[in-house]
Amino acid sequence: MARGFNKRGEIWHCDFTVNGQRFRQSLDTKNWGEAQKTRAQLIREAEEGVLSSASQQFSRLAFGEASRRYLEGRRVELSDSSHKKECQLLVQPRRFFGAQSLHRISSENLIAFRQWRAKSGVGPTIINMEMGVLRRLLTRAKRWQVIAADLKPLKQRGRIGRALLPEQKATLLRVAERKPEWANARFAMTIALNTTMRGCEIKSLRWRDIDLLARTLTITKSKTDAGERVIPMNTNVYSTVLILRERAKVVGGLEPNHFVFPACEHGIVDPSNPVRSWRSAWRQIAQASGLKGLRFHDLRHHAITELAESQASDSTIMAIAGHVSPKMLAHYSHVRLQAKRDALEALCKKSKTPPHVTNNVTNLDVEGSTQNEVIERYGRHEETRTPDLYRVKVAL
Repeated sequence: MARGFNKRGEIWHCDFTVNGQRFRQSLDTKNWGEAQKTRAQLIREAEEGVLSSASQQFSRLAFGEASRRYLEGRRVELSDSSHKKECQLLVQPRRFFGAQSLHRISSENLIAFRQWRAKSGVGPTIINMEMGVLRRLLTRAKRWQVIAADLKPLKQRGRIGRALLPEQKATLLRVAERKPEWANARFAMTIALNTTMRGCEIKSLRWRDIDLLARTLTITKSKTDAGERVIPMNTNVYSTVLILRERAKVVGGLEPNHFVFPACEHGIVDPSNPVRSWRSAWRQIAQASGLKGLRFHDLRHHAITELAESQASDSTIMAIAGHVSPKMLAHYSHVRLQAKRDALEALCKKSKTPPHVTNNVTNLDVEGSTQNEVIERYGRHEETRTPDLYRVKVAL
């Protein structure tokens, strides 16, 4: 048996010391060659200070306990909604891995987990999100780098956002006014269509974020760092905010910390908490407008598309929408077919060139002449007459 190696059952383990610190760890393989390779990798990590006894201790925890500690540590790093999402994404991994310790999870285990989730009808997007949480968990245990090479994200079907036709937008706005119970969704829709704001950004708006004198909205909490921005209010948004302000007065919800869209349960308004959702109302509005399947997020996409068609610069659009790269801008700002056609038609108009004449005619010879006068004076051009051609300015 090689020095620094030992076998427990059929699995190889290693035992080595770096800078006076002892490391003992399962290599999670029965293959002697793979065991040597993994041990060498662990020694390099220990020498670089990446592998520590603390991480070893964490890696030996059962999956359930390790995930609990991981989520507790993430609480200070994430918003409440993001933390809740990570908790949900770990529900199925907990079921699958059970009491298995982190240091025993191999690439084969993770591949089996993906297959198990796929058989239950879960799509690649959710599976990749769950694998993302597993990656972060195993990275903390200093295990991911050992198995990462064997795992690639599943291919996801890219969903490009939806931009509305002018008549579809008009119908949507008209239909949304039909029922009073759709008011929240209608006001939020107006803001989204005129600011590019995400639904989560609208729900997080507080009265302290609105400056009626400067006519601006300040986004202090968003999906990304670039999402924190100041957006000018146009007439549509300003009018909507005034309506919401009058509504807030009735329930005493105009304190700076109060939410513009307050929570309402069983008819009781709580301005200290934001509205949870307007999903049901939005689906009803979309269906009644003949736009079943239209997402609320598509309103943001539509607003950015209209900005792109208005010939606003990329930097202006990104400042309004909160994008972090031109690549994301391109994802949202695909222009409609008619806008593309109009742009190409403009090229036709710009590409018209005046006729050419021969016999060493200069621009000065025909300055101010009509086309017929040029032809009468110099004759109609024939390409075979001479290669010495001059472009002539003709006043048509």
